Amino acid sequence: MQLIHTISELREALRQYRHPAVVPTMGNLHAGHLALVRQAKPLGDVTISTIFVNRLQFAPHEDFDTYPRTLEADCEHLEAAGCDIVFAPAEAELYPQAQTFKVHPPTELADILEGHFRPGFFIGVCTVVMKLLAVTQARTALFGKKDYQQLMVIRNMVKQFALPIEVIGGETQRNDAGLALSSRNGYLTPAQREEALLLSRTLRHIAEAVRHGETDLARLEQEGMHALRAAGWLPDYVAVRRQSDLHAPQPHDAKVVLAAARLGTTRLIDNLEI
Repeated sequence: MQLIHTISELREALRQYRHPAVVPTMGNLHAGHLALVRQAKPLGDVTISTIFVNRLQFAPHEDFDTYPRTLEADCEHLEAAGCDIVFAPAEAELYPQAQTFKVHPPTELADILEGHFRPGFFIGVCTVVMKLLAVTQARTALFGKKDYQQLMVIRNMVKQFALPIEVIGGETQRNDAGLALSSRNGYLTPAQREEALLLSRTLRHIAEAVRHGETDLARLEQEGMHALRAAGWLPDYVAVRRQSDLHAPQPHDAKVVLAAARLGTTRLIDNLEI
């Protein structure tokens, strides 16, 4: 496995390949990231994982400075998972000057749910992903479904820019108790890890109610918010939406229930397709 830090070295290493499969990450990897790498292996002639903590998608009050940087351990895990190239640029390499050209996704998709509570987040995501797709010469790119709205935004960006890239979503990986794997789970205390299971339980309760014919989605959302608040969480949203565009669903639409809530100082997100 090669560890590469510069764009010029990466392009030289990719000269012999025609179909790179890329898994973009911010590092601090867990089994969910490694599952994406293994999923990517048969989909290209070289498998690349990028590791870059992207300042553009963090608000000033968020955890950019304290976000764990664990490159050595990440590389060990990636090599074991079969990754061929790790591209881990310094900030000055990827942004050698102020990134004044940015990708602004449409407000109807990017300013709801996560975008409502994290203004500008998807501008930062789209800008860095566009740049990483360009420098890695990706033909296939994999992103986890746990970040459901992010996956949808990126798919639409790639489609609208007519990029010759297939975007594939990997299923959310969970621990044995059902907690969605996340780099930010490392912020949780052992007791909070047990408490964190309430988020997935809340989503499962709503999903089961919808599958059994419940149509009062607003009531289910309010009950989910109440359950989280009653347990001491600070929820941002619990929402049942249409899978295709994350807008309010019609009765026969394929649906997804999404939630974001803060447990202590840690903000967690999760979703379940219905």
